[in-house]
Amino acid sequence: MTTMTVDSNTSPQSSQEATQPVADISSNGLDSSRDYRQTVGKIEVANTKMSMRDVNVSYGDKQAVFGVDLDIAKNEVIAMIGPSGCGKSTFLRCMNRMNDTIEGCVVSGSLKLDDQDIYDPKLDVVPLRARVGMVFQKPNPFPKSIYDNVAYGPQIHGLANSKVELDEIVENSLRKAGLWNEAKDRLDQPGTGLSGGQQQRLCIARTIAVSPEVILMDEPCSALDPIATARIEELIDELSANFTIAIVTHSMQQAARVSHRTAYFHLGYLVEIGDTDDIFTNPKHRLTEDYITGRFG
Repeated sequence: MTTMTVDSNTSPQSSQEATQPVADISSNGLDSSRDYRQTVGKIEVANTKMSMRDVNVSYGDKQAVFGVDLDIAKNEVIAMIGPSGCGKSTFLRCMNRMNDTIEGCVVSGSLKLDDQDIYDPKLDVVPLRARVGMVFQKPNPFPKSIYDNVAYGPQIHGLANSKVELDEIVENSLRKAGLWNEAKDRLDQPGTGLSGGQQQRLCIARTIAVSPEVILMDEPCSALDPIATARIEELIDELSANFTIAIVTHSMQQAARVSHRTAYFHLGYLVEIGDTDDIFTNPKHRLTEDYITGRFG
């Protein structure tokens, strides 16, 4: 069972900083060192929605995330990129305690949503996961009708007092997910009968039906064709007006298109964080540049 401990006196990051080599700054301002234990870029943001400090994650004796510090602003879209196995999805799953479901996973550090410690032992994870929803890599609609897929969350959370209210939530959620016109005449049909792109939009509708504050997306377009991917990307831009969104993606082009800020992870460390335009046109760390230019990854 996942446990959460916080010990400010035994920070892996702080112990490493003592032996941290001085960054080698070249004439073009690029940190040309290969050390990745110290994050480059501004971690803090104004109007913070989620704040993470010294986050470490281990699976048994294998550590997957090392001392990550990161703030995410309200209504921001932040993309997390990096090679496979760099810890970006593991870190994302910490943000609504999905790692609780993995036996032997231990998370330490501070993770706050609006100054509330989300790893407080007294905190109920069910309402937390309503506030911080998640869309997974592979569309996973329930084996229910399209209507029931969207209505399920509001029903279990008591968000509708009548069938009329529930109908309104379902319609509004499908509209926000860009699926209403395609689904309004087949609401009683199975959600699994939709195309892959439609299923993913149904899962997004299901997520926003419970009025989350943050939406986590773990490679939401990896199993979709280019047309469906473009629709999801348009949707992310539209949703950012009302929600804070964190997206993990292997597509650097997608990160450049949809996000306001980008975080680059490498071997479990947050190497660099900055405005997306800056990350892709003027990275400050050599490893970031190597990754986005295709030298490795």
